[in-house]
Amino acid sequence: MSLSFPTSSIPSWDSSTSRPIPQCSSSLNVSAGSLQVVAKNSGGGAGLCRSFCGLKLWVIERFNLWKKNREFGPLKEFMTIKNQSLPDDSAEETKRLSKSEESSLHELQADPFTNVVPSRSHSLNYATEGGRGPSLCIAVIGATGELARAKIFPALFALYYSGFLPEDVVIFGYSRKDLTDEDLRSIIASTLTCRIDHQQNCGDKMEAFLSKTYYLNGGYDNCVGMSKLNARMEQIEGGSKANRIFYLSVPQEALLDVASCLADNAQTRKGWNRIIIEKPFGFDALSSQQFTKSLLSKFEEKQLYRIDHLLGRNLIENLTVLRFSNLVFEPLWSRTYIRNIQIILSEDLHSQTRRYFDGYGIIRDIVHSHILQTIALLAMEPPISLDGEDIRNEKVKVLRSIRRLDPSDVILGQYKSTSGDKVNLNNLTPTFFAAALYIDNARWDGVPFLIKTGLGLIKHRVEIRINFHNVPGNLYRERLGHNVDLATNELILSDAPDEAILVKINNKIPGLGLQLDASELNLLYKDKYSAEVPDSYEHLLLDVIDGDNHLFMRSDELAAAWNILTPILQEIDKNHATPELYEVGGRGPIGPYYLYAKHGVRWIDD
Repeated sequence: MSLSFPTSSIPSWDSSTSRPIPQCSSSLNVSAGSLQVVAKNSGGGAGLCRSFCGLKLWVIERFNLWKKNREFGPLKEFMTIKNQSLPDDSAEETKRLSKSEESSLHELQADPFTNVVPSRSHSLNYATEGGRGPSLCIAVIGATGELARAKIFPALFALYYSGFLPEDVVIFGYSRKDLTDEDLRSIIASTLTCRIDHQQNCGDKMEAFLSKTYYLNGGYDNCVGMSKLNARMEQIEGGSKANRIFYLSVPQEALLDVASCLADNAQTRKGWNRIIIEKPFGFDALSSQQFTKSLLSKFEEKQLYRIDHLLGRNLIENLTVLRFSNLVFEPLWSRTYIRNIQIILSEDLHSQTRRYFDGYGIIRDIVHSHILQTIALLAMEPPISLDGEDIRNEKVKVLRSIRRLDPSDVILGQYKSTSGDKVNLNNLTPTFFAAALYIDNARWDGVPFLIKTGLGLIKHRVEIRINFHNVPGNLYRERLGHNVDLATNELILSDAPDEAILVKINNKIPGLGLQLDASELNLLYKDKYSAEVPDSYEHLLLDVIDGDNHLFMRSDELAAAWNILTPILQEIDKNHATPELYEVGGRGPIGPYYLYAKHGVRWIDD
């Protein structure tokens, strides 16, 4: 942009000299690129001239201020200048400069970081106020439990180490045990580790993190305990703006009382409050509806984050990226090209088993949340944006479109208990579930979604297999013979044992003659990327801090998922269905082989 003041010149001056005010001419020419503005001798032109004179003075003053403060660094100089307001009138600007120049310079020299907001690689930004950012308090309710010690506190430390938590964060551990701050720090210190790519200053970071961790004995009256927690938080926060996160790592039967007392006694009025709730989210449609109604009487929907750690895996986050950022996939993503989709989650006995048998079973613990959410993300229509609510809107449409499950399309299994089991199995507790689901909409009509999940199987395996139709009128059909692998293409998204993306294609084997082979185009993450994959709790906790809720179930999603599974649960209870037994470390029940064949799908062996 160029400014032209024909009858005035720009004097060279500094803060020690007087400020000459250039005289306005009868005409003013301003050019900005191809834009030409000509102001003639009129009242409007004179006002415009005064404005540009004031702007010129402002630019000169900023330039001299910049020269005097180069020692503060280019970023601080830019941000200091950037945060000043532009003048509206030359006389007002001249007055402001004459009165404030020395004091502004003095303030900059005394505190060069005032009004400087450093850039971050993440979306979490905390505005500064008086040189101090607003506090974030995180309360882990049930801090002495296994989940808190093994997962929540290590995830919080990993976020702190990586710079995703503000420096003034305060973390409270809350339970009923009589402990001190040092006791809690000692308990969680043994669980904190730095990842392979996070080794620099690990000990110092650990010490700093533990110094920000405090303990509160809430006693057996939750409301009194929450009042005490609120008082302690307010003491730490002072009078500044405050945001709070409450992680309710408590048994299902205690959750509503804890949540109600928290809502009435521990929420801040000086910022946002977010509540993290662990699964399962009820036992069936009715109990879940009552549970949700109680929560929504105390909190807004946007405050609730129903967490499932399996949804924090990179595989799940990558589903939408693969679909909506790659032209090669999205046009094929329908019944026109896809023959069937298989979702497999098998776990060995090294996985935690107790949750399966505390009255929940694998259907309530794994299928209701993780499996159905995976299907929703796979099958949803493109959302209008990546906003969490837009994604949830599309997910719930898929869940509502899933056809009522036919009991004949469901296989239940249970591994044979051994003397070394730490849990008591009864004859109705399923540890294996397989089913065929159909989505009744235009995109997926007639495409079977085969799900298989179980515990005590031959190996830990998490993958999604998308099988495509055979090539119509395939010119090489005589070469294919009865080899089904050569007949179809397949996209495999693997999370365990190794994270990978594989595309199965047909190609010619080099050499004379014509022999076909099914080969895999393989992206193995551990070979491609050197960074260690963060734990799923890190991912989800960071989403809560950022307010990104697309991987957390909304109340209507919760209800839609229960509407799919409740009839099956009632059928199991009504008919006292006995799961098929299978050997620990084996491939599971025989039933799924027949189920897959019934729906024209080839069983994929482990």
